[in-house]
Amino acid sequence: METRPYLLHALSPLHAGTGRSVGIIDLPIARLRATNIPFIPGSSIKGVLREARRGLPEGEWEALFGPLRKVSGAEGDEAWEGDHAGALVVGDARLVALPVRSFVGTFALVSSPLLLELARRDLKGLEGVPERLKRVEGPLARVGKGNVTVAPEHGKLFLEDLDLDVQEEPAVEAWARFLARALPEEEELMRERFVVVDDETMSFLLETATQVDTRVRIDSTTGSVAEGALWQEESLPAETLLVGVLAAGPSLRQKTPLGAGDVLNRALRETAWLQLGGKATVGRGRCRMAAWPGPSKESRR
Repeated sequence: METRPYLLHALSPLHAGTGRSVGIIDLPIARLRATNIPFIPGSSIKGVLREARRGLPEGEWEALFGPLRKVSGAEGDEAWEGDHAGALVVGDARLVALPVRSFVGTFALVSSPLLLELARRDLKGLEGVPERLKRVEGPLARVGKGNVTVAPEHGKLFLEDLDLDVQEEPAVEAWARFLARALPEEEELMRERFVVVDDETMSFLLETATQVDTRVRIDSTTGSVAEGALWQEESLPAETLLVGVLAAGPSLRQKTPLGAGDVLNRALRETAWLQLGGKATVGRGRCRMAAWPGPSKESRR
């Protein structure tokens, strides 16, 4: 089986939710239970990618995603039926950098040693993956040379309500440049704004730096807010970066012999523009998905 890491870049607020909540936020985003790290389920990404690749020849499309045929008597217009599974596996996309408002430089792309170490597991096998960043006691922000979010007169970083001491570290810039290899046109933005804070500070930002919007529903007969139709909705802010992995084996469709590498190339041969999560009609979820250049790695079991 071959794997290919991918980078997901949110171009508008992204709401991949979990349904109603009993907490303060009515519609929260999906988070990993143990770490509270936001993520986008692989099942959501695969479904959207499947539709985005409808232009492939029918045999190749079915080889990648599995056959889709109408089943008599099934609910809805379509249901899965066939004698083989799709060759493509889409893993969850996990947060690697969160945009946070900055007093200087407008915003910073904030990560942490834990987020980067989890990303390193997914990126293993690619050339040039930066070295592991050691965990440090906080509160502390580490930046690369020329970071535009550092206040020059204070030598500090002001994120939301946080006042952080700053330490320059070449490995931080190396990480920014590596992430930008998937989206070369964003290298300057990432390099100038990429910041690594301690894990405890990151945990605080994961709770407080997401986007929360108050929404209402208008009663068409009265023209005012419908009774009880007021809710809060959480999203990942625009410019959020997430990392995941595509995996593939050889095609299981007898009439379409594709190797694992061919499957990955057809699934993500170039940057894919996707609409992910909910609330698409109000501008949520516009993303682009790209892979790092270079060969895929192969794992043998």
